[in-house]
Amino acid sequence: MLLNEPQYDERIIMASGIENTKPEEIQNLLADYTGKYEDCFLNKSQRRYFQAYLQGLLSNLDRKSIEPIALAFCEEKEVRGFQQFFKRSLLPDEILKTRYQELLSETISAPNGMLSVDGSDFVKKGNHSVGVSRQYCGRLGKTENCQAGIFVGYASGRGYGLVSQQLYVPECWFMSEYEERRKKCLTPEALKFQTKNQIASKLLNDVLASGKFQVKWIGCDAAFGCDHAFLRSLPDSVYYFASVKANELVFKEMPEMIIPESPAEKGGRRFKHPRPTSLPVSVESIASNDADTWSRVVLTQGAKGPVIAEVKCIRCVSCVSTTKFGNYIAPAEEVWLYIRKYADGAIRYFLSNAPADIPRQELHRAATMRWPIEQCFEECKSYLGMNHYESRTYIAWHRHMQLVMIAHLFTLLLRIRFKKTAFF
Repeated sequence: MLLNEPQYDERIIMASGIENTKPEEIQNLLADYTGKYEDCFLNKSQRRYFQAYLQGLLSNLDRKSIEPIALAFCEEKEVRGFQQFFKRSLLPDEILKTRYQELLSETISAPNGMLSVDGSDFVKKGNHSVGVSRQYCGRLGKTENCQAGIFVGYASGRGYGLVSQQLYVPECWFMSEYEERRKKCLTPEALKFQTKNQIASKLLNDVLASGKFQVKWIGCDAAFGCDHAFLRSLPDSVYYFASVKANELVFKEMPEMIIPESPAEKGGRRFKHPRPTSLPVSVESIASNDADTWSRVVLTQGAKGPVIAEVKCIRCVSCVSTTKFGNYIAPAEEVWLYIRKYADGAIRYFLSNAPADIPRQELHRAATMRWPIEQCFEECKSYLGMNHYESRTYIAWHRHMQLVMIAHLFTLLLRIRFKKTAFF
């Protein structure tokens, strides 16, 4: 039972299109929703803390971390128990995560859906929280003391939400001088260093292997899209739509690979590696080439009308290095180069391994399906306290993020119930 009368964040109410609806009605809907997780817990205390924390994340509290939520929705004497719920309680996290994914899938899984992977960074003071390091912080656009999380989102015509998450633990944290810090942060002993892209690949493949979501596309930003090993790690059952940088190289046509004639007679060494008969070009140069004209297209129908953009869709050939040093370039697979010019003149580049005969409108639709994961971050950080956590341990970070995702699904259910909004 909640100690205080629930007061919901007004932004959630407004985003849900709720009019003339009493808080009691929302509370009843939340009770029905949390009841679907009831058998995921081992005892009544865990259920009570779970319900109170969700209420706190949805509330109008200024700070949505453990202590303020515990004081508002439990008794003062339970603050310590609330902290232990996050730090070391024997909570069946995988069961909770599975139930959440099942409910998310029931709500939004649909044909032609897209999984997207993206990182989200959290600025932190001090150096005692798990995974904290001076590293590039995308939120600030510079190197800063922060934690970095890798998230997978899903989007379809029925809605969007975050599916799974994992904290990135920098390589320095696995050095001997960090051993005491790892223990204090309850970092799993079996945890091994993985790059962000390796984490992303595993998260995506785990979601696909679960079979819970109907997936046609995988979307990612350039941090992943420029990593050819990451793209190769994706299963053939899906198409990627990957952002790349302006200097990404492609062949406009499939070249032959030949070993040039030996310059031995000139005193040079014999060539060993095959080389393409034509040179690759940057995607930026294709965008600036007037021979490839821009097309003005309607990407999708938005809430305020059609979303119109100037686009170039060009069939070309991706590049791969034939050595570990990246100094010999060879053609790989045929891909679509999708170039989009935004209203402010900015140009973005994407590669997709979708087949040559795919309808262009399918590519246009895929181009709009990457933004929902950014929308998830915006909503979760703006009014669900995603970045308010103060716990330092590995377990607590993942539990907080999981509960934020569970709260976010409830806001989606409210939007669907009261606005019946189509998303794509």
